[in-house]
Amino acid sequence: QVQLVESGGGLVQAGGSLRLSCAASGSTLAMGWFRQAPGKEREFVATISPSGGNTAYADSVKGRFTISRDNVKNTVFLQMNSLKSEDTAVYYCAARYYIGSVYSKEYPYWGQGTQVTVSS
Repeated sequence: QVQLVESGGGLVQAGGSLRLSCAASGSTLAMGWFRQAPGKEREFVATISPSGGNTAYADSVKGRFTISRDNVKNTVFLQMNSLKSEDTAVYYCAARYYIGSVYSKEYPYWGQGTQVTVSS
């Protein structure tokens, strides 16, 4: 059974930075970060392959966010820089076998989410 626990959310001013962490139990899986703002659907943010050699980002965060992983600690990170008010959302990490995906429905394992609030 895969369990995912996110941490690192909080309140930050626009232009600031936060780093989210997602600690995983079980196998080394492909991981993704998604977010959901109030009244909106969950959207893809970033994904990383099990080895960490392949990553992909949503256009809205490209150049500002970086996904990485430490497979010794079985933890995935999302470094968020130059935050904007529109980045405010609950951020979720998700896991699936073999390769990453931009589609939330393809991830069977999810964390509980962590709130990120960016004040303007």
